Amino acid sequence: MRRGAKSANPPKPAQRDSERAVSTASGTKTAAPPAAKPAAKPVAHPAAAKPAAPKRRVPKKRAAAASALEKVIGYRFKDRDLLDRSLTHISAVSGGGRANSYQRLEFLGDHVLGLIISDMLYQSFVRADEGELSRRLADLVRREACADVARAIELGEAIRLGSSESNAGGRNRTAILADVCEALVGAVYLDGGYGAAVELVEKLWGERMRVPVRPLRDPKTMLQEWAQARGLPTPAYREVERTGPHHSPVFRIAVTLPNREPAEGVGRSKRSAEQAAAAALLGREGVRTDHTDV
Repeated sequence: MRRGAKSANPPKPAQRDSERAVSTASGTKTAAPPAAKPAAKPVAHPAAAKPAAPKRRVPKKRAAAASALEKVIGYRFKDRDLLDRSLTHISAVSGGGRANSYQRLEFLGDHVLGLIISDMLYQSFVRADEGELSRRLADLVRREACADVARAIELGEAIRLGSSESNAGGRNRTAILADVCEALVGAVYLDGGYGAAVELVEKLWGERMRVPVRPLRDPKTMLQEWAQARGLPTPAYREVERTGPHHSPVFRIAVTLPNREPAEGVGRSKRSAEQAAAAALLGREGVRTDHTDV
């Protein structure tokens, strides 16, 4: 190539902005590429918005039953959730597990009930020994007794059951009624304290304690316990009359207690006549027995 001749090759195109270098020798800088704009946030469509969780509502029928129950037991809950939980069977719990059913409250109520009734028995039967108090306690807190109390206050109407359990007659099942009854005691204890629980138990179990629904003993033993609970001496029995042939006598026995009219009973033996006399005196005082003449 001759000196001074122009190059036949055309000039290279300018470098892309991303490849431009900064010349440090001349002190000049090339322009920096413009900053990229941030991506716009996607706008959610109104129809895709997640709906708010509905508030928990208690069906009107069940709410009415719960309010009716409060009137019957004479206690109004400050924490309605406690009452609702004490009436909720595990079959009706859709989420949250057993903690949202009455089972934890049943555990608590069982022990609160036992303590309160133990104290009631201790105060009422001042001459009873440990064995007698234990037998009375066992009779009052047994499953059948708690279920009877539940039926007396129509507790079954307020119980929340799953459809299958309800269709199977769960509202009348002794086990469920007894468990919910204990749970109710536990709920009252948590909501109103020990004093409120005592008032509830005395209201629902007091008469059963004073007048047992079923005899724990024969009528003579029952009469002795009944007298002891009222600070009276041991009943006295005496033979009033003996009739009939020698080989088949009939005895008439009278039993007496201070400040009360004697009661009489007739039997083929002195023992059965004494039992009949004791049953007659208890019956006059309003205590039911299952005595039969033998």
